[in-house]
Amino acid sequence: MGARLNLAIVTETFPPEVNGVAMTFGVIARELGIRGHRVTVYRPRLADTADTEAGYEVENLPGFPIPGYPAIRMGFPAKGRLARVWRARRPDLVHVVTEGPLGASAISAARSLGVPVTSSFHTNFHSYARHYGLPPLRHLALAWLRRVHNRTRRTFAPTRELCDELTSLGFRDLGLLSRGVDLRRFSPSRRSPDLRRQWGAGPDDPVVIHVGRMAPEKNYPLLFRIYSAMRAANPSLRFVLAGEGPLQDALRRAHPDCVFAGFFSREEIGRYYASADLYVHASTTETFGNVLTEAMASGLGVCGFDYAAARQFVKHGENGLVAPLGNEAALIDDAVRLASDAALRQRLRLAAPVSLQEQSWEKVIERFETDLVAIAKPGALP
Repeated sequence: MGARLNLAIVTETFPPEVNGVAMTFGVIARELGIRGHRVTVYRPRLADTADTEAGYEVENLPGFPIPGYPAIRMGFPAKGRLARVWRARRPDLVHVVTEGPLGASAISAARSLGVPVTSSFHTNFHSYARHYGLPPLRHLALAWLRRVHNRTRRTFAPTRELCDELTSLGFRDLGLLSRGVDLRRFSPSRRSPDLRRQWGAGPDDPVVIHVGRMAPEKNYPLLFRIYSAMRAANPSLRFVLAGEGPLQDALRRAHPDCVFAGFFSREEIGRYYASADLYVHASTTETFGNVLTEAMASGLGVCGFDYAAARQFVKHGENGLVAPLGNEAALIDDAVRLASDAALRQRLRLAAPVSLQEQSWEKVIERFETDLVAIAKPGALP
């Protein structure tokens, strides 16, 4: 690039936390730093967070644990503190990743100093309300999200589909920031026969894996209905769940026949993906769904609803299967086909990683970098 940026990234979730948002901006911060930009990440303090990582610095701020998710902390408002720091070392651009108290206050601080500020839309919080039995909160959540994002110069969303939806809901100045895949970390070459034996799976026994936060919005009732139908079609099938969350204990008690593997680092989870055979994505609240592309890159046969990452990357019958959004019967039928048709499984598993070769993080970040430099002008460093 012809300009280097002094870039501030403000987020309430970041590595070593393991979730799609943390992973995405952990990679983006690292790669922008490697590309020559001065990157500082502002996030709530964690005990095991280093102040400096490869390619970027981390500034820890006060925060508090989210109820039900003690490993994740929400930041307190920090407008005054951020404004003082940014007056002393003025950023060319502030990018706000999350819409909590810290993120909202960072937007106010940047605007008070006349610093360009952009944001990302990652989580459909307004859609979560129905999963938590609080549908009246949907309108309040949507109003808050719209207010936060419309105070920034651009809001980046992961798919064109979501950009269009947000525009219809009154969000302005939308831009695209897709998701890349780490093709070294997520690869069929990481398959482990030893791990499969730990799961009680023989060489030819299909294994379905689920990776993610065990929370209501992930649609576990449908996921376990799908698993039961797959197991009825192929009794040798195994189901492995990797992750933690508020539903973990209840799910473990209700489904003792499943393997609950627990929490794993981003590095280790690649081995878990590659050691399975199938991935079923039952959630309907994702803004993208990194798990689907990670599963495809790892050589799994996938099926899911036709939206977000599945709509963008899955070609039905060629590198995976997709069902119409909300058509649970169709998704169950697709999953049963994968469980019972070994030839189909193998064909889709071979095609899936090949179809993602052009979705490297390098290309995604290069496009994002171009957008940030253009928005930051004339404040970019020479």
